[in-house]
Amino acid sequence: MGKSCFSEKHLVNQPLRVLQIVPGISLVYGGPSQMVLGLSAALAQEGVEVTVLTTDSSGNFNQPLLDVPLNQPVKQHGYQILYFHCFHFGRYKISIDLLRWLAAHAGEFDIAHIHALFSPISTAAATIARQRHLPYLLRPLGTLDPADLRKKKHLKQIYAALLEKPNLAGAAAIHFTSIQEAKVSERFGTSTPEVVIPLGVELPVPLPELGLARTQLGIPSDKPMLLFMSRIDPKKGLNLLIPALETLLAQGVDFHFVLAGTNPQDPTYENKIITQVQASPLIDRTTITGFVSGEFKASLLQDADLFVLPSYYENFGIAVAEAMCHGTPVVISEQVYIWEEVRDSEAGWVCPCDADALTGMLRLALEDASERQRRGWNAQEYARKNYSWSAIARQTIQVYQQILSSSVQNVLI
Repeated sequence: MGKSCFSEKHLVNQPLRVLQIVPGISLVYGGPSQMVLGLSAALAQEGVEVTVLTTDSSGNFNQPLLDVPLNQPVKQHGYQILYFHCFHFGRYKISIDLLRWLAAHAGEFDIAHIHALFSPISTAAATIARQRHLPYLLRPLGTLDPADLRKKKHLKQIYAALLEKPNLAGAAAIHFTSIQEAKVSERFGTSTPEVVIPLGVELPVPLPELGLARTQLGIPSDKPMLLFMSRIDPKKGLNLLIPALETLLAQGVDFHFVLAGTNPQDPTYENKIITQVQASPLIDRTTITGFVSGEFKASLLQDADLFVLPSYYENFGIAVAEAMCHGTPVVISEQVYIWEEVRDSEAGWVCPCDADALTGMLRLALEDASERQRRGWNAQEYARKNYSWSAIARQTIQVYQQILSSSVQNVLI
């Protein structure tokens, strides 16, 4: 790494000055993007000076976020956030204003934490950080998973060779959110150090009244409620879940299924799933809510008897951690990369990506209320200890300090 603008004196006496850079933080981008806000607030609580750089992208290509002041800092929860105008080239987000700001102000910060790969904003941000000798971490958000790299394979191979390989090689570290993600991720021949820091979750305070979601949706209190809450995407395993639920229904297993989520970037697939459910015997046992947030989202997580996510690949699974934090046991595939933590803490059930295996696991969980309760307690205890934002912030600060100490030593040598 090149010469750092960070001094040994500053490491000892001054608060860390950290940039968090993420292409978009609209709610529709889900947990991987939203976590930047939770991390920033938690870092600020620990005395870190945090600035978030992002765009006004709403997830709707034709409509930016409304009521967002551009190019000026907005203070919230102890940190500041700057929004810059975004325009789209297909699905790619581009913001010249953000990159200009970064080039002009990079020297005012000690370290940057860049969230996303294969995005023009994050790619250019890493390049600018290197040019300005600003140490940076890259968090790939699962984009280095072999399954994800198979999508648009040839385009990504070219993109990686020309742009992302130098960015990975020049990073101080790659931030993975699970051990399994680190194990399987492609590095394109680079030997950059890795760090594993999970994502955090935050419980709403106060918690919603128990039974609120059931009342709103008309689900009886004595009927097991099974919740899927995630982006409606092919990788999430709905092609396994829907047949599994149909089989359970045919076998006389009682439940009510809540399908919560959306996918504004692929409405065709979302509509396909909705149509499939509406044409299925499940329709009388299913509620489709669309995108959920706030108190209603928390109520669903709290009222559910089981949370299910049979994904084909999931670098962390923030929705799984959220369910656990609410005391809801989970049924997940072994491709959700915190599956070992779920298994070892007995916070739920884990199965292969197979419809028959999923059917059997769901039947086992749905037919044993006392075991669901026990595993729900385990899930809550594990999540609040390991996925709290305060714990994540302290881990992250330690990583920042180690990187900066190394940078200082490189300069001194």
